Amino acid sequence: MSSEPHLSHTRPDGTPHDPRVPLLLDAHEVTVRFGGLVAVDAVSAQFRAGELVGIIGPNGAGKTTFFNAISGVQLPTSGRLVAGGRNLTGRKPHRFAAHGVARTFQTPRTFAEMRVRDNIEFGLKFAGRRPRKYVFWGDEESVPWALRTPQSILKLIGLDTLADLPAAAITPSQQRLLEIGMALATRPKLLLLDEVAAGLTEGEIEDMARLIRRMRDELDLTVIWIEHAVTVLLRHVERVIVLHQGRKIADGPPAEVVRDREVIEAYLGDEMEPGQEDGPAAVLLPGDRPGPAGPGRARSAP
Repeated sequence: MSSEPHLSHTRPDGTPHDPRVPLLLDAHEVTVRFGGLVAVDAVSAQFRAGELVGIIGPNGAGKTTFFNAISGVQLPTSGRLVAGGRNLTGRKPHRFAAHGVARTFQTPRTFAEMRVRDNIEFGLKFAGRRPRKYVFWGDEESVPWALRTPQSILKLIGLDTLADLPAAAITPSQQRLLEIGMALATRPKLLLLDEVAAGLTEGEIEDMARLIRRMRDELDLTVIWIEHAVTVLLRHVERVIVLHQGRKIADGPPAEVVRDREVIEAYLGDEMEPGQEDGPAAVLLPGDRPGPAGPGRARSAP
């Protein structure tokens, strides 16, 4: 098999990509089968530097299986995965991590008996990118200051005051933040977040969304975010991919995707918050504010 990556020169809406923006991950016709079940059906998607992308869809749509495939957790049945210009199809998760891909899981995977600080330290050691003579600082000019030490990472995610507690002693929402910190400690270029808002309160979900956007903006990350908190996700991402029955049925700006009839019928009609005055596909998009009329009104599908 050729190791040359499959490249597309257009965005999902057909307009050309800026060639100066690096392509970090190219998933080309990725398929995952479990016996006779096709969990992911020839899904193609590209992710470029600096993007904040949401992935939504009904339960069983193949979202997490797609994440597993593009992070090396699940071997694709067919298709190609290219990260950082390298063909990583069939490689293990640590090879994806070495090429800048990090992820979280629906159920946080932390070391319960280890201190919060030591969980972050483990991520730094796993990355293996700090010269030994700079154990505490690291001679890493390209690494943001916020990612250079356990304490700086804990401060970024808001857990710095809990550094000496065992991970088992912090709340479930804090454990989700800790897992994000562990992923950040590997110094990724591409961060995959799988339902990090699950089980959080409404206020915590908004705080999480703001943190995700801050990480993208301040750490020069590309973030791909799976979430069922659709209204929150669509307010913060700039591009959204919709999966349904393993297929990609939409890929574009939120303002366009929420008007897509197939998306409304397959998912948004059931998942948008009830009581929204403009219908089941109504959503406040970035820059909108709640209001009775005019520019601040929630937009909806025609």
